[in-house]
Amino acid sequence: MPSPSPLAIASGSVQRLLKEEASYHKELADQEAQVKALEEQLKAGQGDEDGNAEFMQTAVEQTKAVFGPLKTRIAAAVAKLEDQVAASEGSGAHAGDLEQATAVLAQAKAA
Repeated sequence: MPSPSPLAIASGSVQRLLKEEASYHKELADQEAQVKALEEQLKAGQGDEDGNAEFMQTAVEQTKAVFGPLKTRIAAAVAKLEDQVAASEGSGAHAGDLEQATAVLAQAKAA
């Protein structure tokens, strides 16, 4: 099996980063729901003896901190993919790789 082209590698990188970002968004939503549930328990008079509310709030803040560097990595990967697409269009690259790359670019720009 031939090694993947630079275009396929760049496409895969952008796809992986977009999937990672979606995963972090889901994780953040889940954590925020848990924090809200814990806050409601506290308001209802149920104690938080083990400190879960503080721990979950810290986890939320740490997850939010991931998004800045991740956006930077996604932007760099998208720029690299755009360069690879431009270089591949002129060199007659494999049509399937080029088609996938343009689809990934469209997906990245929509996100």
